[in-house]
Amino acid sequence: MKLILYTDGGARGNPGPGAVGVVIKNKEGKVIKEVGKFIGRATNNEAEYKAIIEGLKECKEKKAGELECFLDSLLVVSQLNGKFKVKDKKIKILWNEAKSLEKNFKEVLYHHIPRTKNYLADKIVNEVLDSL
Repeated sequence: MKLILYTDGGARGNPGPGAVGVVIKNKEGKVIKEVGKFIGRATNNEAEYKAIIEGLKECKEKKAGELECFLDSLLVVSQLNGKFKVKDKKIKILWNEAKSLEKNFKEVLYHHIPRTKNYLADKIVNEVLDSL
């Protein structure tokens, strides 16, 4: 089974209060799950990684075989695709966790998209942060 995953993470203050937004769609494009969580104090990059990790965990629970992931963080997509090195120690831990979770799927693809195409995950992040 193939799932489509949209994730976003954000922190107000960078670092500051952080949240993640996850939207999972089936291959027909129907939303089958949404998740929004407060993650405590984080940087924007930490929040982006925590969002993709949360999404990978949710898709694992749904027993997805293939996964297509869409993020609006060019840095995170480039790091997960092996185009950029991960130098920050905290980010390296999160990168390792994401890479470990990838092993639960036959295929995981990461794509960078503009924030305007990631509006639902972005909206979830802002709703969580606005509720604090």
